[in-house]
Amino acid sequence: MHTPTPAQPAGPRLSRGFTLVELLVVIAIIGTLIGLLLPAVQSAREAARRMSCTSNLRQFGLGLLNFESGRRHFPSTGVRPSGTAAWSAGGGWSLHARVLPYMEEATLADTFDFKQAAFRGTFSAQEPNPAFVTAFATPIRVLLCPSDGAPAVQASGSFNYGGNNYMVSIGSATANGQGAMLWNFARPTDGIVYENSKVRIAQISDGTSKTVIGSEAVRSIGNDTTFPAGSPPPFPYQYTLNGSTGWNSSTLVPPSGATPTTESIDAIVNQWRSLTNWRGASSPSMRGRGLAWAATTAGNSLTNGFLTPNSQIPDYVVHWSGFFGPKSRHQGGANVLFADGHVAFLTNETDVAVHRALHSIHGGEVVNLD
Repeated sequence: MHTPTPAQPAGPRLSRGFTLVELLVVIAIIGTLIGLLLPAVQSAREAARRMSCTSNLRQFGLGLLNFESGRRHFPSTGVRPSGTAAWSAGGGWSLHARVLPYMEEATLADTFDFKQAAFRGTFSAQEPNPAFVTAFATPIRVLLCPSDGAPAVQASGSFNYGGNNYMVSIGSATANGQGAMLWNFARPTDGIVYENSKVRIAQISDGTSKTVIGSEAVRSIGNDTTFPAGSPPPFPYQYTLNGSTGWNSSTLVPPSGATPTTESIDAIVNQWRSLTNWRGASSPSMRGRGLAWAATTAGNSLTNGFLTPNSQIPDYVVHWSGFFGPKSRHQGGANVLFADGHVAFLTNETDVAVHRALHSIHGGEVVNLD
C-alpha cells in the first residue's frame, strides 16, 4: 500500500516590487497630471482675484455714488499749488481720501482734518503733514487689486504710503482743434472729475450706464530710472513714462504753440519709444502710478480714456496731467467703473474711438459695448 508523501510546507512568498522603468513611468504620469492641473489651478485663482478686483472697484463706485447722493455732486480733485508754492490749508487731499467716509472706512477718515493741508512742500518735494503720516501709510484693501503683486505699502523718500489701483477719470483727454484740451483738468473737461468740479448725475447727458468714472491701473514700483530708447521695461509697465519733454508746462500744448488736435496728440504719444525717462513709485514727488491713495497727484488718483485697455503705450505723464488708460494684470482686458456703479471688463480689443467716447459725459456719441 502506497503511503502518500506529506505536503511540504510552503515557503515565504516573494512580493514583486516596481522596476525602475515602472517607477519612472509613474513619476512621468504624475508630472504630466500636475502640469495639466497647474494652469487650471492658476486660472481659477486668477478668476477669483479678478472677481475680487471687480468687487473692490464696485465698492469704490458705491462710495462715489454715496458721496454724490449726500453732497449732490460727485467729488472733485484738488487744485494744484501754483508754481513753486506749497499746499495751502485744506489742500493736497486726494479724492479717494474724501470718499473714504462713504465707503465703510469712516474709522480711518475720522483721523483726518480736512481743514489742514494733507501734504507740505512743493510738488517736487512734497511730504505728508506730520499729523497724517500714520494714516497715509495704511493700506486700504478695497483700493487694491489682488492681481497686482506690487507691495501694498511702498516708500517714497522717508515715508511710507498705502497704494491705490483704482483711478478716477478726468474725461477723454482729447482735443478738438479749437482750444479744448481735455487732459488739462485745471479747467472743465468732458469728464466727471476735474479741479473743483461739482458734476451732478443730471449733467451726464450720455447716460450714467455709458459713462466711465474710473478704472484700474498697474501700480508703479522702484526708483525713477532710464531705459534705452526703443527698449522699454517689461509689459505691463510698472513705471510711467515721462513725456513732459517737448510740452509747455503752463498751457500743456506742444512748444510750437499750435492748437492741438486729437490726431496731433496721437502722433506725439505714438513716438513714446524714443523717450528714455521713466518714473517709479519712490519718486519724492510721488509721480509713479498709484503709490499713494492719499495724494492728489494725477499719477496717484486720476486717469482718462485716451489709451485703450492694456495699451502697449505706457501711461504717459505730461507735467501735472497725462494720457492714461485702464491697465491690469488680468488676461485680455481691464475693469472699468461706470457712473451708475456697475463694473465692466473691457477687452484689449476695445475700439479707441468707443473707449474715448465712454469717458465723455456729454458727447452724444452712440456707444455699443456688445
